[in-house]
Amino acid sequence: MGHAKTSFVCLPCRASYKQAYLDITRERLCPRCARVMIHAGSAFAPPRRHDAAAWRVLSVLLNAGIGFHKSCCGGPGWRPRTLREVKARAGYARRTGEPMARALLRYELPAP
Repeated sequence: MGHAKTSFVCLPCRASYKQAYLDITRERLCPRCARVMIHAGSAFAPPRRHDAAAWRVLSVLLNAGIGFHKSCCGGPGWRPRTLREVKARAGYARRTGEPMARALLRYELPAP
């Protein structure tokens, strides 16, 4: 029986690699460019390499510390998928002082 897998992402290369979930604290280097990859989680599904907007959204999420980890109920939960959703939540975070990572995970934004 093999080890559980988790995804590591190289944003500049727009690449994702599934690797054994042995030691996620160990730095993983991209096989294409040798930069340090970001741990995205075991429930991560990468966008297509040519989908620049999806990779920009993913970049915001991963750089905010939001991963795609399985929960007790299955998947990672709701994540913004469009730049419009990201911009709306970033504006909400600026207006309210809510941490960006928390605002990005809001399915709906409260009415103004």
